[in-house]
Amino acid sequence: MSESELLTGEPLVLDLVNTRPVEGGCRKDLLATPEQLAAWLALQAHRLPEGLAEEMPDEADLAPVRAVRQDAETAVRALLDGDAPPRAALHRLTGAQRAAPPVRALLWDGTAVTAVERREGPLGVRIAALLAEAAADLLTDPAALGRVKQCESDACVMLFLPAHPRRRWCSPTRCGNRARVARYYERHRAEG
Repeated sequence: MSESELLTGEPLVLDLVNTRPVEGGCRKDLLATPEQLAAWLALQAHRLPEGLAEEMPDEADLAPVRAVRQDAETAVRALLDGDAPPRAALHRLTGAQRAAPPVRALLWDGTAVTAVERREGPLGVRIAALLAEAAADLLTDPAALGRVKQCESDACVMLFLPAHPRRRWCSPTRCGNRARVARYYERHRAEG
């Protein structure tokens, strides 16, 4: 797995934060184009409201999503460092949720009234609101937040919520393999 491949499977907001890996010593944006955002949404479709991942983002949809990503990362990393998250980041995450609040749309299905949660507004604003809500869920869950870790690889900035307490890397095929290969070469170099 290369650094430019999307890492998924963590809580939604961590998957979002992890769309800025380090590659060649610099942070790379894996949501730099509408097509990349569409690909990420497709990978997350099972966790998104029905139909959201099928909508095609445009250039204007990128800014609100990237703003939520930045504020979520800032808040999570501050808490991981034992610091209070910046008030401005929390305020902007709240504002992102407020920009497209969920509304229960009432529908008749032929036999009963059903309620379907929907958000109104431009696609990027709706996605940002959903992601800001996911950030709020993580930031207000002390048990989950207390388990969030950063990958132990020196060159990696990925965050994850380990299912196993001994997990050390963002991905066994990404940083785990690199660490094992480095240890192997170190052992053999010491022997030679």
